[in-house]
Amino acid sequence: MSPTGPTWTTDITTVNRSDYITTSCDATKFTLNFLIIIIGLVGLAGNVTVLWLLGFHMSRNAFSVYIFNLAGADFLFLCFNVVHSIHVIISMFRSIFISRFFNVLFNFAYLAGLSMLSAMSTERCLSALWPIWYRCRRPRHTSAVMCALLWALSLLLSILQGEACSIFFNGFPHGWCEKLDSIIFAWLIVLFVVLAGSSLALLLRVFCGSHRIPVTRLFVTIALTVLIFLLFGLSYGINWFLLDWIENFYRVFPCNVYEMSAFLSCVNSCANPIIYFLVGSIRHLRFQCQTLRLFLQRAMQDTPEGEEVGKQCYSGKSGELETI
Repeated sequence: MSPTGPTWTTDITTVNRSDYITTSCDATKFTLNFLIIIIGLVGLAGNVTVLWLLGFHMSRNAFSVYIFNLAGADFLFLCFNVVHSIHVIISMFRSIFISRFFNVLFNFAYLAGLSMLSAMSTERCLSALWPIWYRCRRPRHTSAVMCALLWALSLLLSILQGEACSIFFNGFPHGWCEKLDSIIFAWLIVLFVVLAGSSLALLLRVFCGSHRIPVTRLFVTIALTVLIFLLFGLSYGINWFLLDWIENFYRVFPCNVYEMSAFLSCVNSCANPIIYFLVGSIRHLRFQCQTLRLFLQRAMQDTPEGEEVGKQCYSGKSGELETI
């Protein structure tokens, strides 16, 4: 046999394997982007409903302001991902340009959503640990001011990173891209620590100790929202970190890692409205068919189940069904 025979066979095998991997990655890429579009459209409808109800048909309190802004961040994240996935699917059949500006939009919406969730969990923890101070000394417009600051900070960090990493005009000196990446990663870690710490402290306050507080619908809503984020939404932040800090990222990890993380994060953003209406619709382990506005109003109630029953019985005698 010629000594070049085995080498030729190996080259053909390597090429065939590479073609198979490329074909498999393309199929997975198409499937994930198609699922992102489907999940995104469902989530957009749910978050629009939450925004519409909280913005025009319900009075706001401290926690409804956070839920309103969280729904806005989820809406933006889903909208950007749906548009990006449509571009990706079209690019698989036709040659079109996909702008890197989508990265700035994704990061902005993701930072804003995580910031709102961390702030809401922290405020609920403060109201449980120091209830007298919270009711008497807390400034009236704390929630609105915090949300405005978090929106501004998320937008500023995303724009600065896009400018430093040559997505816009590259007006920063060389090396600022890595510095801003480090700043944003540090901010992500701070938000995650605050979210995990406040949620853990709230769980201990509810289930442990001699001065336990009763479980309310608001507690269940926040707990489920945090849990869903840890299971699905955290993947985007982890992928963001690994993508910028691990050299030869796409050689170490399988293909379509970004699409997987984006799909899971879209599931998180889609699940939040479902959590609100699900928690508000369940009463004594039974589903009740009433208005969506009442479901959302119940999901934000911070009173025990027994007190809620008494208020509803009283309101039933007066004929006001929605007063709870």
